[in-house]
Amino acid sequence: MADGSPARAEAADGSWSATASPLRPEKRQQEPGALGHSFKRVTLTKPTFCHHCSDFLWGLLGFLCEACNLMCHEKCLKRLRSLCSSMTPSAVRVPVAHCFGPDTHKRRICCVCRKQTEGNNALRCEVCELHVHADCAAFTCADCRFCHVDGTRQQQGMFQHHWREGNLASSSRCHLCRRSCSSSDGLAGMRCEWCGVTCHAACHLRVAPVCTLGRLRLMMLHPACVRLQSRNFSKHHCFRIVEGGRWRNEGMKSSFMTSHTDDSDDVTNVASKDGQPAAAEHGKQFLKVYDGDDALRRGHFRLVPIVRATKNQEVLEAALRAFYLPDDPQDVQLQEVGGLERVHSGDILNRNSGSLKGGGDSWMLRAKGGRAEVIRVYDGSGSSGPDHVSVSVSEDSTAASVLAEALEQLKLQKDDTTQWDLLEVVMSSKQVQKQTLMPQQNILAKLHDIRKTSLRQMNRTRFYVVERQNQAVRVRLLIGGLPPQLSKEQYWQLLQEQLAVKTHLADISHVYPSQGAVALQLSCFSEAERVFMLAKDVTVKEKSLTSLVIPEIQLSQLGEDVRPLLVFVNTKSGGLKGKELLYAFRKLLNPHQVFDLSNGGPLPGLHTFRDIPSFRVLACGGDGTVGWVLSVLEELRHQLVCREPPVGIVPLGTGNDLSRVLRWGTGYSGDDPSHMLACVDEADEVLMDRWTILLDAQELAENSADGRLEAPKIVHMNNYLGVGIDAELSLDFHQAREDDPEKFSSRFHNKGVYVKVGLQKISATRSLHRELQLHVDGRNVALPNIEGLIFLNIPSWGSGADLWGSEADCRYSKPSVNDGLLEAVGVTGVVHMVSGWPGAERPAFWHSHRPGNLHARGAQEGFPRAGGRGAVAAASRAHHHLRRWTQGAHAAKVQRQAREVAAGWRQGRALGKRGLLRGMLGKLGLLGRALGKLGLLGRALGKLGLLRGMLGKLGLLGRALGKLDSSRPK
Repeated sequence: MADGSPARAEAADGSWSATASPLRPEKRQQEPGALGHSFKRVTLTKPTFCHHCSDFLWGLLGFLCEACNLMCHEKCLKRLRSLCSSMTPSAVRVPVAHCFGPDTHKRRICCVCRKQTEGNNALRCEVCELHVHADCAAFTCADCRFCHVDGTRQQQGMFQHHWREGNLASSSRCHLCRRSCSSSDGLAGMRCEWCGVTCHAACHLRVAPVCTLGRLRLMMLHPACVRLQSRNFSKHHCFRIVEGGRWRNEGMKSSFMTSHTDDSDDVTNVASKDGQPAAAEHGKQFLKVYDGDDALRRGHFRLVPIVRATKNQEVLEAALRAFYLPDDPQDVQLQEVGGLERVHSGDILNRNSGSLKGGGDSWMLRAKGGRAEVIRVYDGSGSSGPDHVSVSVSEDSTAASVLAEALEQLKLQKDDTTQWDLLEVVMSSKQVQKQTLMPQQNILAKLHDIRKTSLRQMNRTRFYVVERQNQAVRVRLLIGGLPPQLSKEQYWQLLQEQLAVKTHLADISHVYPSQGAVALQLSCFSEAERVFMLAKDVTVKEKSLTSLVIPEIQLSQLGEDVRPLLVFVNTKSGGLKGKELLYAFRKLLNPHQVFDLSNGGPLPGLHTFRDIPSFRVLACGGDGTVGWVLSVLEELRHQLVCREPPVGIVPLGTGNDLSRVLRWGTGYSGDDPSHMLACVDEADEVLMDRWTILLDAQELAENSADGRLEAPKIVHMNNYLGVGIDAELSLDFHQAREDDPEKFSSRFHNKGVYVKVGLQKISATRSLHRELQLHVDGRNVALPNIEGLIFLNIPSWGSGADLWGSEADCRYSKPSVNDGLLEAVGVTGVVHMVSGWPGAERPAFWHSHRPGNLHARGAQEGFPRAGGRGAVAAASRAHHHLRRWTQGAHAAKVQRQAREVAAGWRQGRALGKRGLLRGMLGKLGLLGRALGKLGLLGRALGKLGLLRGMLGKLGLLGRALGKLDSSRPK
């Protein structure tokens, strides 16, 4: 490892201490089968839990894997199903690289070493639920989610679960036994990355292999529907993920990389600096071990601890565990870096005169050369036969001979082998590299070269049998940042001048003049990669160009009942909560349907979904974000098959007035993202007016130096249009946020800035009624003494204030979002605005088809609009929105079911009380009967006593009579 740290040997919580040296093989129990664990007995000094059953480890002994730190009971060894980290490359079904980014500070477990991740040293995959340390990222394999087809391998057969171990929610239950399957102390439980099914590691093998995509199936893009030819594009480019600089420059400095990357210089320096252990234990020293020539050239090493009298065999086993290698120690040897001499002495410490200076000598792992080997060849055609076969390789074996033998064992077409290729696939942690081998290439020499470079690379290398296909290359790029309102010919000429696009390899498929963007289709990978990278460094009219890789949606693979959801997330809204929402939605849905608005805006998503006949949109942000999405949707509606998709909202802004009206809440408070998607699926569609405002200058602009009139401006209004004091406050807030956007990361802070700006203008007087004229339906409306005029389209303004007032006033009807009318409301000052008091001045209605004229400065939804003396005309058109839990058919059904459940509960409670009372009365009756029986018994006993008394008295009387009779004289 590049940081030079010793291999992780303790449990996740540091709760044990080994009773013997970790290098003594006589006390190690090798796990049978293909799991790859190497267990040893350890003495527990703290409370520890089993990583298999999540139960407490009673007693002082436990079993720990020396490679991946898995801890379990002795009774769980036979039932264990979790693979060791050294064997995970062999379990990969479809190689897909990960997209690593900085992790949050939440408590997670590393999927490689099974220890807790800590702070800035933690990374996570942006597409799947993989959490690792920065120095463990290089030891992960390419087992990310399969989100699209690339055109080189057809996905056939059933769609199977994609299991990920550990890091489950605390409320997770097993799908089969319904018991808790989560643990916060280790990697426990399995979860499907697509459908979300959770179960125990021992139970997941009994789950049906077919994945149905779960509850969100009808709003998710199936991976078979998305086609993307990328070749050498990184996964960050394919999923439009902005690569973070912090973890690449700091966290990855301590990572061990065997793939060919460009950040090796910094790693070398850090490895040399941090190679020394902080404090060596008594009697223990460290060896620097390199994995092949590539690691030596880059300076990537791992420190292996050794003790006195350590044997060569023990050092080899420890070095293999440090690099998570499953190789047999008999097939590997250690060579000294200086002289490259093989270690012959059995005692390394004695050989080096009992001293390892400088943190230990430098050694290199080498594979022993052999004249014959056995390799696995995988089936890349998608047939129903075995997924791989074993092929023997000798010194005379070539790619053609191996291909022929593999085709014969796989029972594929073997008469004409020219239609098949042998493909080499390297499953590195950052990118999956593919290379077609030449027929005459020697396979054994190829294997020796790979092992000489890196044993870890050999462990992640596969050979596939693929059918040769003459598929046309189609790479789609979206180039943005161009000057707007140009023709297709002008855009093509501009691309040739700035990017030197080759005419025979590229063509413009779509033009978006209003957005200043074009879609390119290229028929060459090299040309596509060149244009993609060059566009990021080109500036046109002081504006940098943007380039994005766009996937293709295959409508033939899209289900008839599927209505996919297009998600837009503004990561700068909601106190930076948008980043976590973006991450969560990529996990729950297909990443190709989730778009970051800070990377190209709404256009890439709408361009991707342009041919889908029916879809929905979810906008995550404030009112300005929703207005941005609706504006672009309005401009592109004629180029979409689904011209009016309904739009839902996740409120991340400050005011969130539109979200309040559509019942999506006052703000995002950390709700479960899966529950939010379920609410979107159950929401009702409603119509809402959307107004087009024309600002036409009537006199010279205030800042115009050449005396020309300003061009008319067309803006779209969803919520409200402010003139006067409202416009000034919005303008000042907007300018303050533009000057220092880092401070505006809290909803509470934003509202405080609004109050501060308002207090600065509380003493100013404007007399707006003297400067403003309002015409409605051809007549002039007299304005009272007001300082601001607000035209409302929704019954919410300024974070939920109802300026229109209550329904008690019979002079004005209740406003609606789809009545084709605007409500004109006057505010008397800053105090009136900040407090949000109802009962503001109501001059008149403004009908949708009666354009009015006003002369003032205006601002729409917090966005400043420059003005002077001008005219404003308005027209409306209804747009589809999603409203949460309304009186629709589904909501009425749910409410009816809720009422039935409540009624049944009340009736059951009443019956229960009656039954309880009846039972109590019955018990009292039984008690009464018992007491009655006792009374009868007492009565009988009393009678017997009375009779006995009478008999006693008669006896006494008889005795008296006897005495009298005896006293008579005879």
